[in-house]
Amino acid sequence: MNEKAVLIVGSMALDDLELPSTTAKNVLGGAATYAAFAASLFAPARIVAVVGEDFSQNDIETLMKHGIDTSGVERVKGKTFRWAGRYGANLTSRVTLDTQLNVFAGFQPKLPAAYRSSDYVLLANIHPALQLQVLDQVTQPKLVLADTMNFWIEGEPELLNKVLERVDVLCINDEEARLLSGVYPLLQAAQIILGKGPKSLIIKRGENGAVLVDSKGMFWVPAVPLNDAVDPTGAGDSFAGALVGYLASEDELTPESLRRALYVGTAVASFNVQAVGTARLARLTIQDVERRIAELTAMTHLPAQTHG
Repeated sequence: MNEKAVLIVGSMALDDLELPSTTAKNVLGGAATYAAFAASLFAPARIVAVVGEDFSQNDIETLMKHGIDTSGVERVKGKTFRWAGRYGANLTSRVTLDTQLNVFAGFQPKLPAAYRSSDYVLLANIHPALQLQVLDQVTQPKLVLADTMNFWIEGEPELLNKVLERVDVLCINDEEARLLSGVYPLLQAAQIILGKGPKSLIIKRGENGAVLVDSKGMFWVPAVPLNDAVDPTGAGDSFAGALVGYLASEDELTPESLRRALYVGTAVASFNVQAVGTARLARLTIQDVERRIAELTAMTHLPAQTHG
């Protein structure tokens, strides 16, 4: 097996989306799905998740065509996790209309034997107890990146702190960083969070880009300005998936490689929002990503001053 594969543990879902430009039902979604599509651009991806009897075999085959190993996806009796949401005109506000956990409510991550030696692990936004279960099943990963949310920060602080002691990178948004740290200034919040265990903190700031804070200091990558954003669902998961996938492909963990990975994640997430669901990710190429990274760096690079 390829030891540089990315293990992704999280939700697979069917989404109903009300967007300013369109409405879509039964859209393939879930954090693990978005992350796997993004990671698979750079490295083989493996998913551990649970789906119900209503989950299309075509969707499984689509994942497999992208080099995503689905042998860790368990199909059980019942319905797949379903989420319905409505986005405001500017796509920055979102209302959850319906959440049906269904088979996901009983999810217990079981890693196939071949997955246990995965060097790169992405723990998507699931209960901290489940994240710990995964960490107990992997042998010696080189890098573990975890996501979480306000619900776990407030509801399961002790378990979450145990997760933080065992991960290398925490990837959360600015609201979550402030809640987790108990302070408002983001740099101060970052230092408090790094004191809980992670070596690096990535703060996703939506249209304001992403910030990395580690022992080398702070590094910021702006978001890509887009005129044609359609659906932001899964953008944070595709960001994290691309970031870990890129690191696995480089198989080099340095402050510099993590900073490059931040550009990669930002570029891939910008494509994610340009179509409904995973449609744009499913046809994305490395060349597309490289072109967008070039656009990003051109926006922020200051040419050397020439003296006449």
